[in-house]
Amino acid sequence: MANHQALISEAVTLSLLGIGRTYPNPIVGALITDGNDKILSSGFHQGGAHAEIQALNNLASIPNGIPNGASLYITLEPCSHHGKTPPCTDAIIASGIKNVFYSVVDPNPTAAGGAEKLRAAGIKVEHIDCVSALTSNRDWLTKIKKNRPRIAWKIAASLDGAVAAEDLTSKWITGSESRNDVKIERSAADLIVTGTGTVLADNPKLLGKDKNPTRLILGYREIPKNYQIFSDDAETIEIKNRDIEEVLSFSRARGFNRILIEAGPVLGSAFFKAGLVDEIIFYQAPVILGSSRRFTTGIDLNTIGEKLQLFPYKIERLKNDIKQILMVESAINKELMCLQG
Repeated sequence: MANHQALISEAVTLSLLGIGRTYPNPIVGALITDGNDKILSSGFHQGGAHAEIQALNNLASIPNGIPNGASLYITLEPCSHHGKTPPCTDAIIASGIKNVFYSVVDPNPTAAGGAEKLRAAGIKVEHIDCVSALTSNRDWLTKIKKNRPRIAWKIAASLDGAVAAEDLTSKWITGSESRNDVKIERSAADLIVTGTGTVLADNPKLLGKDKNPTRLILGYREIPKNYQIFSDDAETIEIKNRDIEEVLSFSRARGFNRILIEAGPVLGSAFFKAGLVDEIIFYQAPVILGSSRRFTTGIDLNTIGEKLQLFPYKIERLKNDIKQILMVESAINKELMCLQG
């Protein structure tokens, strides 16, 4: 008997290769197996052809075509609408595949309905629950449900929550392993938001590891054009105010799935207080600075009852530092991350 969960999980792993490269679309992975569960072909969405189309195209070299009993395993319900590409359901029906197993039900009303269309064509279709298929695609799913990109706030701080020494002499608090990991997080984002204060103080490039997202500077102060953030490595946008809604409007227009905030306490806290931060990426160094320059500002809580509960999603050690991905308590995170209390 086929291990449907294991094959869907393998398709999820494949889909992760497309992170940061698919907006405005989701990441998707697909596998095609024969009647004995041997994987014949695979594909993942990376901004061009959809995953299932890639997997089907990769089968073109098989002399006798798709064998009887072949199955398609895909992380997201196949689309049934004509967008930039024809409906994937039409290609699946034409291929002769008779079994389709998918995990995430497509919440996009424009593209939904693929499963029913396949069933109507005589294909056996089965929904397979897979938490990792939800969590890996949380950026796009959040965008569909909230009509804005998923927003992550990156913080690097000391053990006592300081982001800088009192005299501002500390440019780096965390180690090189954490700084290299930040580049990976940038590559997963479509837009990095920073403030004029951070740019003037640190003169950062804000580049990723293998892909450079668009950079957006928010604030009134002028940034010299010879600063590194204007390098030709990536697009840089300036918004000459502190209007967060303008950032969201720009992001909606571009179809971004994920925003990464790399800014000082004032701007980061402003997004947080506005209820726009979905997750915090926290790099904690094992040092104590005794500084008043904390990563939050203006978030006034006086009693233990007012505490803001976060949910650990992922924790790992980066040499001496600890990296945590923490989900903010919200309906979307409870649904996507199974954070039920």
